Amino acid sequence: MPLTRETDIYRRDLLASGKLLTPQEREAILRPYLPSPKQKSSFKSRTTTPPRPKPIRDFLKSIVFLFVFKIVHLLFSVYIRIRQYYHALSRRIFAILYYHHRTPELIRKDVKNLKKLPQHLSVILQLEPGEAGAGGLEVLLDNVAEISAWCACVGIPMLSIYERTGALKSYIPTTHRTVASKFHQYFGPKRPSLQVRAPHIPSFLNGDISEDAEHSEGESSNLGHLSLLLLSSEDGRSTLVDLTKTLAEMSQHNKLSPSDISVDLIDAEITESVMGEPDLLMLFGPSIKLDGYPPWQLKLTEIFHVQDNEEVEYLVWLKGLHRFAKAEMRFGR
Repeated sequence: MPLTRETDIYRRDLLASGKLLTPQEREAILRPYLPSPKQKSSFKSRTTTPPRPKPIRDFLKSIVFLFVFKIVHLLFSVYIRIRQYYHALSRRIFAILYYHHRTPELIRKDVKNLKKLPQHLSVILQLEPGEAGAGGLEVLLDNVAEISAWCACVGIPMLSIYERTGALKSYIPTTHRTVASKFHQYFGPKRPSLQVRAPHIPSFLNGDISEDAEHSEGESSNLGHLSLLLLSSEDGRSTLVDLTKTLAEMSQHNKLSPSDISVDLIDAEITESVMGEPDLLMLFGPSIKLDGYPPWQLKLTEIFHVQDNEEVEYLVWLKGLHRFAKAEMRFGR
């Protein structure tokens, strides 16, 4: 911009003669403050010249990046493989040391020093798509029966099994017979009473007919009772959606005030229709994958899984009980 002196001269000249400066005179005033033509051309050349390509340097840089990526990937793969072998070997060793021989006394001995046990244990099992036939269902039923027998041995009264597709719900009598047969292998003729049920489906209580039918109900009750609940994905978010629709319709028809809808009401309805909150949720998988498990019941639930494990094993179940016994329930404090 022109300095103040030139501006004053311009204004005095304009007032004295009443004439505006010509374009040539205005250019003469501004010319000392404009950059020289050489500077303009050099600046333009610097800004418009494209960068010089460097193919060799770019190629070497990509090779270095690829090499670093391969090294990191190799080291991580070796670490994962060593960790898997270590966990598999340790599980086999401890499985031999802590094998229960289907003896309730040995199972009770493994948990006798625990300060507490869950009153409601929940387990997530999976029926693989390729195992949806009779063979896969048979393996699933056997796993359910084994876990039920372990829980009955230590006195856990409530066991819920979640399987996403709901295949077990179609075979409640078969599930009861399978678990009762497993109880017979563990306890002999005198075994705990068993109830198998599912949400919105009538329960199946002691429906097995076997050679020990002459034993009284009192002798069976003295050995404990196990309630087995079968869950699927329709008992999760779908139940919440149906309950929300029901409460909204009741509120629209003035059967329920909006102020009466609270967390306690929803909790009571879900507990009655599906189940209450489990104390411990156990996953027999390498990672925590809830797979559509009912979300409302997990507010205060302890979740346990073992890394690199994909099988239903007694040692994993025992570790879960030990972890639960050491857990501190602070309840928000």
